[in-house]
Amino acid sequence: MNRDVLFFDLDGTLIDSAVGITRCVAHALECMQHPVPPQEELRRWIGPALRTSFAPLFHDAERVEQAVLHYRERFESHGWREHEIYPDIGEVVQELHAAGHLLAVVTAKNEPHARRIVEHLPFGHCFTDVIGATPDGSRSHKPELIAEALQRLSLQPGRCWMIGDRHMDIEGARHHGMRNIGVLWGFGGAEELRRAGAQYLANTPRELPGLLGQSGALVPAAH
Repeated sequence: MNRDVLFFDLDGTLIDSAVGITRCVAHALECMQHPVPPQEELRRWIGPALRTSFAPLFHDAERVEQAVLHYRERFESHGWREHEIYPDIGEVVQELHAAGHLLAVVTAKNEPHARRIVEHLPFGHCFTDVIGATPDGSRSHKPELIAEALQRLSLQPGRCWMIGDRHMDIEGARHHGMRNIGVLWGFGGAEELRRAGAQYLANTPRELPGLLGQSGALVPAAH
């Protein structure tokens, strides 16, 4: 197997964070005196940048920032611990690390929060770096996050794979002409990932090493 660089998304790829994220969104909406939608709708908040999801509800930059602060208050006290590790993903990450791959987490989650979570994962030591959104939102979308990871780690896109569960992960990878794998145990689903142009789909973490062993042609960069 070639020793590639593997960028892993966090929510929906390494951890099932639905409980923590949805409870924090509900808390923020309650603090803003905004109706809390049903659980299934709250799950759609998993993946996009917070400001992207709050903006259509409040239509005012100051109120959006207030909502983000309410979310973060609860996340820092409770939400960061409210997740489960997906079965087998830890073992697969450790196997890929032992095989010589360079691993990093690239997530739209606030970087300090993401670092805190990864540091507490039993396999967190396998990741060279954690690249996340800036607290002010100036870097929050996947193309920007991947660009930051490439620059920070001095990498060329051709060496790298993006592995994630949402269309943003695939679109970010394609923007940079990177190989990519959409994972089906998270929050996106096969239809969403195919529409985004996923190069490969993995049903379980155990399928990742085999897919990474394929030489697949690079995906054309978006223009």
